[in-house]
Amino acid sequence: MAQMSLFGAGNADPEPKPNHDLLVRLQLLVTVKAAPNPSERYGETVCVAGLRTDVLKPTWVRLYPINFRHLASNETFRKYDIVSIDAKPARQDQRRESWKPIMSSIQSERHLGSWRSRQPLLDPCVEDSMCRLNRQAQAQPDAQSLALVRPKEIRAFKVKPHPGWTADEQRKIEAYTSQPDLFSSRSTPPLQSPRFKAAYQYRCHERGCGGHQQQVIDWELVALQRTLAGYSDSDLATALERKFLDEMCGPDRAVAFYVGNQAKRVHSFSILGVYWPRR
Repeated sequence: MAQMSLFGAGNADPEPKPNHDLLVRLQLLVTVKAAPNPSERYGETVCVAGLRTDVLKPTWVRLYPINFRHLASNETFRKYDIVSIDAKPARQDQRRESWKPIMSSIQSERHLGSWRSRQPLLDPCVEDSMCRLNRQAQAQPDAQSLALVRPKEIRAFKVKPHPGWTADEQRKIEAYTSQPDLFSSRSTPPLQSPRFKAAYQYRCHERGCGGHQQQVIDWELVALQRTLAGYSDSDLATALERKFLDEMCGPDRAVAFYVGNQAKRVHSFSILGVYWPRR
């Protein structure tokens, strides 16, 4: 069973960003790769988050933007790698955890391949109240925007057909692909929307919690759909539920959700990934 945060809810606020724009060398354990989204400038972008490990008090860090499909081979990394990277504070993003990475500077130092190797770093960061995060985000735009929250009760995992890209997202894709000097050297096709989207319904441990429903934007949800591309819709939906509910949230797992909010909608949190070591 994971521990609750050693620092307590009162000390969970992220550190302020540096008051300069110089590059800072960060070391972090990568815990989250969010599903890619269309971008007019980059084609697609991914948000990566992790736990900073080179400071006395581990803190959450968000790296954005990253275009994973167009990274050079020496710039790639995996979930649960410990990496070091140069980054600048993201000044157009009020969230304190947000940094702009310099991908050419990234170095993968080692991979934590087992839950046992990850738990000493992550278990002390588990929190018990999603309600608290919501209240603070509504009251303060730069409040804590990343966390690892343990649900008290998982009520459902809902799978629904993805509606496809919005008109604005499709415009971004078309604007990017219409730039021949940028696109001609790329062999990868434009970003396709997944067949399904999904959300967890759960209650956190706060007394009186009325429940939370949060969309899952984990890269792994999209990757599994691509792996099972030959499945029928009904079989694919069943496979997603089997993986993300029956296996990852089974009774033998000490489940917690990596959650994060949006820069333009700080009151709206999504599930960025699932932490599921054995009990």
